[in-house]
Amino acid sequence: MIDRRLVSHFDWWLLLLVFILAGVGVASIYSAAEPGARGLGQIFAVKQAIWFGLGLMVMALVFSFHYHFMDRWVWIIYILTVLSLAWVLVFGKTVSGSQRWISLGPLAFQPSETAKLTAVIVLAHFYSRSGSASGLGLREIALPAALLFVPFLLILAQPDLGTGMVMAIIAASMTFYAGIRRRTLVFLVSCGLVALPLLYMNLKDYQKERIKTFLDPDRDPLGAGYHIIQSKIAIGSGMFSGKGYMEGSQKALSFLPEQHTDFIFAVLSEEWGLLGATALLILFFAFLWRGLNAGYQSKDPFGAYICVGVVSYFFWQVFINTGMVMGILPVVGVPLPFISYGGSSMLVAMMGVGMIQNVGMRRFSYD
Repeated sequence: MIDRRLVSHFDWWLLLLVFILAGVGVASIYSAAEPGARGLGQIFAVKQAIWFGLGLMVMALVFSFHYHFMDRWVWIIYILTVLSLAWVLVFGKTVSGSQRWISLGPLAFQPSETAKLTAVIVLAHFYSRSGSASGLGLREIALPAALLFVPFLLILAQPDLGTGMVMAIIAASMTFYAGIRRRTLVFLVSCGLVALPLLYMNLKDYQKERIKTFLDPDRDPLGAGYHIIQSKIAIGSGMFSGKGYMEGSQKALSFLPEQHTDFIFAVLSEEWGLLGATALLILFFAFLWRGLNAGYQSKDPFGAYICVGVVSYFFWQVFINTGMVMGILPVVGVPLPFISYGGSSMLVAMMGVGMIQNVGMRRFSYD
């Protein structure tokens, strides 16, 4: 049960920011999906609002128990995550060549999304026990890295390179926060550089094509480069103040790909211009600052690592999504938290908010 005194430390500003971001998301989804088929935008917007409502319940559930339970249940959480990812590879639902979803009646859930938060909990469990003034060495990093390598490989097998990358970058961010010895860092970077050619050789053909298109978008403007070219046109045509809500021509004529999911930032930029896009990023940075503040005030290292990991999750999702939509990063299929259409993305994002609130509410010990 929630102690009444904990409510006084609930971060209402963080929740307000989440409501605003989710509201912007629902409005943008309605605008983005409406031109494709009459009434479709309303259906998607209502479904996204329902996912947000369910997400609020998930958030409440997550902050209702002490975050130390995540520390005690880390192995159960890890095993369930690996089993769900393995289940996807055998019985999962395939969409557009990727086998990423578990069907739950009329709904479908993507376990790889929850794997990102599992990575946060696993690393927080280990790093909160192995921190030292001299930094982490290979001995401290080896076991958590080996554990995370298993879900990483299962995610790549779906295939889902974007989610795998986000999980790896979250792990790197938490490791840097924990502190790492210089010699260990040089060794790991060297290993990474050696592994890059091997990783590239094992990518699917369409994944290699995305990288080539990122390096030279004009090499196939009507094929692989079409999406990113149309996205940049939409962003540029929005200029400073945008064309107005529901008035985006690139979106209205359905030139934009995935315009209510991964590329929704282009729709928002076309309709609200540089002003609206900047305002959205400011909202995200305010949200991240509140998350870091909860970690800074945490009463123990495990809580601090949880907040840093969850903030890393949101930061890299926003950075990679907006970067790929603007053409400064390869297209890897990463949703924009709270904004892109999708139930799995929304529920996991709200789970992350619940984890931050959990740590923030218990920054003063009552137990």
